[in-house]
Amino acid sequence: MTETLKPGWRRVKFGDVVRLSKARSQNPLADGLERYVGLEHLEPGDLRIRSWGNVADGTTFTNRFEPGQVLFGKRRAYQRKVAAADFAGVCSGDIYVLESKDADVLLPELLPFICQTDAFFEHAVGTSAGSLSPRTNWTSLADFEFALPCSKDQVSLVEALLAAQSVVRAAEMIRIRVAELRKSLIAHHLGNSADASGVNTPWGNIPLNWRYAPVGSVTRSSAYGPRFPSTLYTESGNARAIRTTDFCGIDGINLTTAPAATLDPGMVEEHALREGDFLLSRSGEYAGKTRVFLLEDEDRFIPAAFLIRYRLCQTELRPKYLHYICSSPTGQSVLSSLVQGSAQPNIAGSAFLALRIPLPPIDEQDKIIALVDELSTADQAATERLTKSRALMGALLAVI
Repeated sequence: MTETLKPGWRRVKFGDVVRLSKARSQNPLADGLERYVGLEHLEPGDLRIRSWGNVADGTTFTNRFEPGQVLFGKRRAYQRKVAAADFAGVCSGDIYVLESKDADVLLPELLPFICQTDAFFEHAVGTSAGSLSPRTNWTSLADFEFALPCSKDQVSLVEALLAAQSVVRAAEMIRIRVAELRKSLIAHHLGNSADASGVNTPWGNIPLNWRYAPVGSVTRSSAYGPRFPSTLYTESGNARAIRTTDFCGIDGINLTTAPAATLDPGMVEEHALREGDFLLSRSGEYAGKTRVFLLEDEDRFIPAAFLIRYRLCQTELRPKYLHYICSSPTGQSVLSSLVQGSAQPNIAGSAFLALRIPLPPIDEQDKIIALVDELSTADQAATERLTKSRALMGALLAVI
């Protein structure tokens, strides 16, 4: 079937409109080049170069690039490393330096977006050779075919893509700032500010009017998630098991990914989660990660085997407060001290119960929860905006 193209559009080969730069710099420092870029400096899906090395510190790279050229990681192309340079430098031999042959035929500003399309990456990955460190080559990339818009449509497309990219960057920056503010807020609350005074603890220098007591002293009950054979998992099950892999973001639990299982009703009744239950991941790479179960679904949920459920005395310790301090950098450092084993890290339920934590008056806990919740709402809004903007970019790129 012949593809129908818009008026003025035509199918071209990548190599017909794009040139592989072969510029070299044998002595970058003498040539006035201050920065070098390796594959480790390119972030997947990010068209900006946000980190680099200093040539003065030494480098063996000689591939020269200039502002406006596109850097494409030819090694392990599935990592989707593409960036538009906004400064001059040298880069790794595992990075191709690309440029438009003729700006009147292909707008240079459109080139990095073409290199971000799914079709381009599928072609690059499909033509890569090697098992441990597959690489694509220029000859194969040059054969990639795509629909080249007419000049007028290229201008419109670039404007739309740049606008969507700007929204993506703004949303990403909001999320970064929110995360930094959250860390700062909790650190200040726990007495890690310059004017802190009181009782010195691993959590910080906490005020004298706070209690400093074991988790067990404010826990009504606790239980390990039950073990059962994987054969009991079925779509028509009577309970759904929350696993550590269902943890999402900083605070969330993706209930939609928790698998259903058909279990003994007694087991379900014994382990069914209630709103406000505190969950601790006890094993593996997620050891020390925490969440609070918030009832959002009519299904019954239980914790999977690698989770421990704590039901707190909420008039003394709010579950959200415990999660917020545990998920902070300070809290993660404290929890790491409970981890035992190297091959399979593990936190014992009894060790967490014995862990002493700061216990501010309940009204102070509520104030911190309210502040962090506001930040979480801002982060959620930024995440939704980010998702929509990336979807828009994907839809725009799909027409090429």
